[in-house]
Amino acid sequence: MTSGTSLSVDSTAREQAAAVRRREVSARELLDLHLERIAARNPELNAIVSLDESRARAGAAAADELLASGAEVGPLHGLPFAFKDTHAVGGWRTTYGSPVMAANVPEHDELIVERVRAAGAVTIGKTNVPEFAAGSHTFNPVFGTTLNPVDPTRSAGGSSGGAACALAAGMVPLADGSDMGGSLRNPASFCGVVGMRPSLGRVPEWPLYNQWETTSVGGPMARNVGDLALLLSVMAGPDPRAPQALGDPGAVFAAPVAASLAGLRVALSVDLAGAIDVDHEVAAVVEAAGAALASAGASVSGAAPDLSLADDTFRTLRAWHFQAKLGRLLAAHPDSFKQSLADNIRAGESLTGADVARAYTQRTALSETMRSFFGSYDVLVLPVSQVPPFPATQEFPTEINGKPMATYLDWMRSAYFITVTGCPAISVPFGTTSSGLPVGVQIVARHGADLRLLEVAAAVEALAAR
Repeated sequence: MTSGTSLSVDSTAREQAAAVRRREVSARELLDLHLERIAARNPELNAIVSLDESRARAGAAAADELLASGAEVGPLHGLPFAFKDTHAVGGWRTTYGSPVMAANVPEHDELIVERVRAAGAVTIGKTNVPEFAAGSHTFNPVFGTTLNPVDPTRSAGGSSGGAACALAAGMVPLADGSDMGGSLRNPASFCGVVGMRPSLGRVPEWPLYNQWETTSVGGPMARNVGDLALLLSVMAGPDPRAPQALGDPGAVFAAPVAASLAGLRVALSVDLAGAIDVDHEVAAVVEAAGAALASAGASVSGAAPDLSLADDTFRTLRAWHFQAKLGRLLAAHPDSFKQSLADNIRAGESLTGADVARAYTQRTALSETMRSFFGSYDVLVLPVSQVPPFPATQEFPTEINGKPMATYLDWMRSAYFITVTGCPAISVPFGTTSSGLPVGVQIVARHGADLRLLEVAAAVEALAAR
């Protein structure tokens, strides 16, 4: 093995993995490069938590030994990896950002972790999250606040904020996350990376308290679309423990993705036909994306599906889910939850069977709305987040363009309206505010069209780079 390679932590994940396989760099050397970057950036940004250098070095050494033995290795072999701190990693502290779980050490990997580790990734630690992944700003009483790598006075987003920040700062080449109301998409937009909420069933999860609850999904994050597709190829695919998993093998996402935009039917909507408030600078980036798509040969029309049922549907199912999952824990530790999360859990206590049934009936209607809408369009383009990164000292944005936001969810509608459709959605960096803060655009495709979505996203990414 040689250390004469030009590889760096800012190289793509595909380049890093290929260099390890060709033995141009060892897993130990690659780990050292990332640990150097973590030492330089993490003390300020607070993206990676529960870092264990000793175990990471042992993992990298084992990866080198396996490669030297001539054994077949996985697509992520030797890549340093920090898992989201809501994803159980066997033998590693997993806190969920909660003081109630601060000493929790799971015995077993959950399915996403199992697959990433089986693909050869070297575990180095965890990435920071909001308390129980609630809210799109990453802070908690266990580890503190994660800051934006572009401007550390700003939020890195959430709930996969630690993951997005670590990626953007070069501390890890890939990252996992989960998304209920935008937790893969929002931090990707805030930090200038790519985050994808896959179609329902694309990335199976296990264990779950309720395999039939389909608001939250796991998914990949990366610095570019090609690397994200690589990680999705590892995460995706059926599993007998996940009855709603889609049947396509993950390998369909492994090849490099590319597509022409010529003839693509694009529905562009800055505000979902007036349903959401959007910061003026965010709106300008989305409009610029539409103009660029049209110049590249796409057929761009101002259009939006009717998602008027989405707000009640999401808020009802979210409260029901939180109460079912965390209600007993809150009852046992009433003073150990942040107020906004405690309020949301308690909101689920008053829900009736009729309320939940109404929400699922509406969700079915929303799915039908999108099925019909995508008969006329290939993709929908809209904002990821309704605001650019806000001050890290705030829990959530309190206004948009001077209009007050009543709750900590109001500014996330552009993301969670898409959640309850079940469709795949991806955040791709496309511009910045006047002060240089990253802004992504959200691209949505019909359910099951994840590969097509990635192809379009790769083409949009190439446009943004011009």
